[in-house]
Amino acid sequence: MKLLSRVAVGREAAHPIRVLQFGGGNFLRAFADYLIQILNEETDFDGGVALVKPTARGDYASLRQQDGLFHVLTQGIHEGQPVRAIKRVECIQQIVHPYQNWAAYASTATLPEIRFILSNTTEAGIAFREEPMPADGPAKEFPGKLTQWLFHRFQHFEGGEDKGLIFLPCELIEQNGQELKHCILKYSRHWNLDASFESWIEDHNIFCNTLVDRIVPGAPANAAEIWSETGWEDHELVTAEPYLLWAIEAPEQVKRELPFDQTRQNVVFTDDLNRFRTLKVRILNGAHTAMVPVGLTNGVQTVREFVEHPQWGAWLTDLLQKEIAPTLPFGTQEIQDYIVAIIDRFRNPYIHHKLSDIALNSTSKFRVRLLPTAIAYHQKMNTSPEHIAQSLAALILLYKGDIAGLPRDSEEAVKFFEACWALKTPDFIVDKVLSNKGIWGEDIRFLSASVHQCLQSMQD
Repeated sequence: MKLLSRVAVGREAAHPIRVLQFGGGNFLRAFADYLIQILNEETDFDGGVALVKPTARGDYASLRQQDGLFHVLTQGIHEGQPVRAIKRVECIQQIVHPYQNWAAYASTATLPEIRFILSNTTEAGIAFREEPMPADGPAKEFPGKLTQWLFHRFQHFEGGEDKGLIFLPCELIEQNGQELKHCILKYSRHWNLDASFESWIEDHNIFCNTLVDRIVPGAPANAAEIWSETGWEDHELVTAEPYLLWAIEAPEQVKRELPFDQTRQNVVFTDDLNRFRTLKVRILNGAHTAMVPVGLTNGVQTVREFVEHPQWGAWLTDLLQKEIAPTLPFGTQEIQDYIVAIIDRFRNPYIHHKLSDIALNSTSKFRVRLLPTAIAYHQKMNTSPEHIAQSLAALILLYKGDIAGLPRDSEEAVKFFEACWALKTPDFIVDKVLSNKGIWGEDIRFLSASVHQCLQSMQD
């Protein structure tokens, strides 16, 4: 069986590079790249992707070896019927590692056809950090690297109005497009870049707020069987559920340039993203983030196993119905219908979504996905949400580092929890963790009593 590659499959002809994409993890490949592939097949979009490695670790070696090609296996239940399909995605045509080849990264800024910027650098990725502007290397944070790239493009094309970009960040933070723009402008001022560059950013670039929704658990357990079916050895094969939503808050121009209306894909252009975001982040993502530390510290390995567990399945339902639902500003029936749909998606028999795969940057995910619910619940009920407190206690225990390969978080967060666990006693640990405004954005010691009680019981 041959290894998947462009030469092997006869796909050496290239689309013009129209998309610069930061991040090549399972989700973005099975979501955005999958959708770009469909645009190329079903419309005249004709767009290739230059994939940028946003961090120093790793180099996408396997994806490089396959020339950016991979398959997406879609499996699940849709409208009561089983769905199964395999699609080869061929739109990634260049892979760039700024830490290893800065010149190659900078040169992509001179490609005239690039029009779209995609990113998924997790909730912690859109951030500003004070640092000098590196001369021949990448800034530490993703928006810093992007600012360097944009400034190079601005200079190369002499501020050309037609060389602005459309930004489609996929990070699950509120107002992600505007937050990205804010960081870029902050870097521009911090680095004393030309005032005309700031005007170019403001006047000739479109920053869209977006919301993404698709469960992508990664490589299937039976990958070798899929290889036999496709006839190609594919080490970047990824599975996904049939459900997909991309909600984009954008002017009409973006809708015209991304002709998803000519496909049957669930891409929605809207002028109000809030309803989509609140339901999805609070319920689906909140459930995922809550179950990760609870499941992993109790020997549960997958989302489906958690949902079908006699104890933890009921725990999850109570979390959704009794703690999350009462804090949402929508109709009761709409919330209940969404919860039922989410539980059904979690039970997808074809998807083995490992909790360890969701565990990356759990602190920033908790801050975005669960903390707003905890605060709203406390304000409304004048008591702590016990299930969220239990999840936070389990997160603190998970960050003790007793499970191999975990935690996976920023170096600062990992070192902070190591220092906390050196305190030995649960009450001091809880106080230290919950008072850390750098992690949570505020002091959350209103949860202290419940979290301490849960953590102590977990250690008994």
